[in-house]
Amino acid sequence: MNTNNILFFSGDDLSKILTMDKCIEAMKGAFAALSSGEAIMPLRTGLEMEAENSTALFMPVYLPAISKVGVKSITLARNNPGKGLPLIHAMITVFDAASGMPLAVMDGEVITAMRTGAVSGLATALLARSDATCAAIIGTGPQGATQLEAVCAARDINRAYVFDIQQQRAEAFAAKMAEKLNIEVIPATSPDTLKKADVICTATSSNNPVFMDENVKSGAHINGVGSYKPDMAEIDPRTIARAKVVVDQTQACLSEAGDILQPIEQGLITADHIHGQLGDIVTGKVVARENSDEITVFKSVGVAVQDLITADLAIKMAKELGVGLDIAL
Repeated sequence: MNTNNILFFSGDDLSKILTMDKCIEAMKGAFAALSSGEAIMPLRTGLEMEAENSTALFMPVYLPAISKVGVKSITLARNNPGKGLPLIHAMITVFDAASGMPLAVMDGEVITAMRTGAVSGLATALLARSDATCAAIIGTGPQGATQLEAVCAARDINRAYVFDIQQQRAEAFAAKMAEKLNIEVIPATSPDTLKKADVICTATSSNNPVFMDENVKSGAHINGVGSYKPDMAEIDPRTIARAKVVVDQTQACLSEAGDILQPIEQGLITADHIHGQLGDIVTGKVVARENSDEITVFKSVGVAVQDLITADLAIKMAKELGVGLDIAL
């Protein structure tokens, strides 16, 4: 690449070069760096656009280990799904930390879906029962698809139940993912179906819990990735109260995660209920699952280190495969 040029990757480019296995592996280093304090990452800046029922988020991070700075700009337009449009639009810019030179601009929607799936894959590998074979996916958008892909990469899943407020979407999702992953994917018609799941993933924009505590079986693992604001929650507070809770970053979750903040406000837990950060488990600082009956929860609001490490992986893979455009500034 010329010094005055920048690489551009479309969503199609990224879909061709990023694999879930490699993204999950990349997350190990990213979260270890975050937990150890090596990653410099302020809390995200949020901009609420109430007149549009939309939110804009800006997420910067510096990773000394790869000498890169990245910023993700993301919008969440909550009226979009009803119009047949994506909930999320995003793009990521990457700079060389030493020279300050811009290196790449890329679609952020594929990166967001892949890195969110990958961190759930890592959490599932570290926290779910080793004999888990049945998954449940609540929410059938792009995030739901990568959640299922990641869980299947982490455990020998042979059956998945999918839940969506629109049954037609659940049926279409089930058909697509069954073909892609070569497993049985079944549109769920009853909340009780959740009781069969060893691994549950919630990937919705709901303000209220999307399942009841009594439908979570002993030994289940839950990945909660949809809610990202204090007034949003996907997981029953009673489940949070009786589970071992691991988070992506403690500070971020105590600022933004309704799934944590609401049970605290209700007096069900305190901040000390958080067992640790995912990076703490990666590095062995805290223990993971301790028995087969324990319910474990991984709560993620999404952090910028995920985006930058995935973007860096994309840059490396693109150079190897000759993918992307080299554009003069």
